[in-house]
Amino acid sequence: MALQLSVTADATARLEIDRRTSDQAPRIPGLVYCAVDRTGNVLFSHASGQTGLNQGSPMTMDTIFWLASCTKLITSIACMQLVEQGKLTLDDSTQLESLAPELKMVKVLTRNGKDGFRLDPKERSITLRMLLNHTSGFGYAFEDIKLRDWSQPVGIDDFSGNPKDVLHGPLVNQPGTKFQYGVGLDWVGILVERVTGLSLEEYFQTFILRPLDIQSITFFPGEESKAKMAYMHSRAPDGTLIIRDHLYRYPLLPSNSQVGRFCMGGAGCFGKPIDYCRIIATILNDGLSPNTGARILKPETVKEMFIDQIPTMPRYCNESTPSGKPDLANPCPLVLCADNLTEGWGLSFSLSHTKSTTGRAAGSGSWEGLANLFWFADRENGIGAIIASQILPYGDLEVLGCSDCVEKIIYDDVINL
Repeated sequence: MALQLSVTADATARLEIDRRTSDQAPRIPGLVYCAVDRTGNVLFSHASGQTGLNQGSPMTMDTIFWLASCTKLITSIACMQLVEQGKLTLDDSTQLESLAPELKMVKVLTRNGKDGFRLDPKERSITLRMLLNHTSGFGYAFEDIKLRDWSQPVGIDDFSGNPKDVLHGPLVNQPGTKFQYGVGLDWVGILVERVTGLSLEEYFQTFILRPLDIQSITFFPGEESKAKMAYMHSRAPDGTLIIRDHLYRYPLLPSNSQVGRFCMGGAGCFGKPIDYCRIIATILNDGLSPNTGARILKPETVKEMFIDQIPTMPRYCNESTPSGKPDLANPCPLVLCADNLTEGWGLSFSLSHTKSTTGRAAGSGSWEGLANLFWFADRENGIGAIIASQILPYGDLEVLGCSDCVEKIIYDDVINL
């Protein structure tokens, strides 16, 4: 049965968003929030503010966002479809190295004294499961200070759209020894391409997006979509906002062809948040689209994706994570929480270990995009949502605060009656 948000809760949630976007000097230029249940029913949707600060163009449900690392969920779905078909195997390192011999040769970056570095051999092989659960040893230069320092003075641009930047850096940990967020899902996208002979764009469109009747999500927005894009913003330490150049410019530049262009499976998609909710609803509904009736994953596959893959190395929410590039990401934790609060990791997304203060059940999946987009899928209660902005650096407390407030309004109204 479809869940129904009351008129009062709907109005309260809209007001909570609007008060952040509608002042003379708005705290957030513009937001889109969409919540959905497992029947595909849109519980709540609201677009507020402007696509760009003081630009005069209103944010709408048709506004296109860079989805950034929200792309990882779609890439993992593609991967798990191929696992179901026996074309990929989660724990066969020999198969992985035959498809991607680069992963056989990659070495581990180690500090050698105060300022020096060395590249050490791997002590074990990488598996597909490691790439999905971020224990392969890869990192991001915007987050990992060791990788950032090693790459200078040239540097690594994680969002250049150049495979040499994104794919071909060293590991920062020995495989299988530590959770560290990195470019593993970009390699998963490459594996999907190599085993199918299709570009990741072609694969997504054919086997995931068109079956879900999603038309807006793509690696390469056309001119019509680019005309509907939200602007990218930067927030200064004093809280002020400015419009900046788009961080991920490569797929937005004119090109005569998509053939041979790099599809960044870890962070490359653009699209409408309300379309992304169709993916969330399908995950809530055990892999069967409640909107189209298309099955994109088996129920047992979805269940496996929501099993904690790192039970022996929980992610402590108060663990300090410095920022390699503070203009792109704030250091974590963003907000202190209970000392013993931990999270796990499924096959490409975070898993909560406890019920949240908003009402989200333990075991819910969630993740985010660098420009402050956040999604979740609570399979126990049958609710999921995404909030979308385009603000850097990651970890914007205004967006996070709005997300929590709206989420609690929805849970209090439809679940915690």
